[in-house]
Amino acid sequence: MADNTRSVGLVAALVLAAGLAAGGYGVGKGLERFRAADRSVTVKGLAEKDVDSDYAVWPLAFRRGGADFGAVQRQLAEDRDRVVAFLKAQGFTEAEIEIRPLQVQDLWAREYGGNNQPLRFQGTAQVLVKSARPQAVEAAALAVDPLIQAGVQLGGDGPAGPRYQLRAFNEAKAPLLAEATRNAREQAEKFAAEAGATLGGLRNANQGVIQIGAAGGEGFDDGSARVKRLRVVSTFEYTLD
Repeated sequence: MADNTRSVGLVAALVLAAGLAAGGYGVGKGLERFRAADRSVTVKGLAEKDVDSDYAVWPLAFRRGGADFGAVQRQLAEDRDRVVAFLKAQGFTEAEIEIRPLQVQDLWAREYGGNNQPLRFQGTAQVLVKSARPQAVEAAALAVDPLIQAGVQLGGDGPAGPRYQLRAFNEAKAPLLAEATRNAREQAEKFAAEAGATLGGLRNANQGVIQIGAAGGEGFDDGSARVKRLRVVSTFEYTLD
């Protein structure tokens, strides 16, 4: 009698699973696949977590142009001093500040059309901030108005603004995977109970890939988000007894 009751329960679960899959409801609730033939269920476990970055790289690029090589070089050096002074006033140490060499290019020396340039010399420079204090970097990046008012022409090739990293990724990964595993098992246990069956052992597992996005639902993170959203979807197959 018990076997007949269990069989009826599994048949009912199969009908239920088919209906859920047709409506897209099953996957949303964790159920991915139910196999009546081999008495198993496949579920997905979801876990998300917002994590603060622990490192920042901020390139401050600036440029000057002019008709005199020496004047352009001097202006760049003065701008560099202003940038370094600004960063130190923001509390950054010399160990966090990296000064790149000045570069001045003679545009008229180009092979094609160089002498058509109104300004013969163009100079660029860059100061890098590398810091394990992302919040301080973010605050400083929002306070650059004094540099602009002083005539520093910020901007150049490459990304604008700080880029934030999560170097302690492995430490954040383990609890996230554990949460996804718990979530999947809860879904499987709930399905087994509703089907009148007992959840058996784990047959297959795929931990999936941890995706790093921007917190707040902004999607893909190009490095500009200080707070990262970690998301993983893991797939597990359990037997049903």
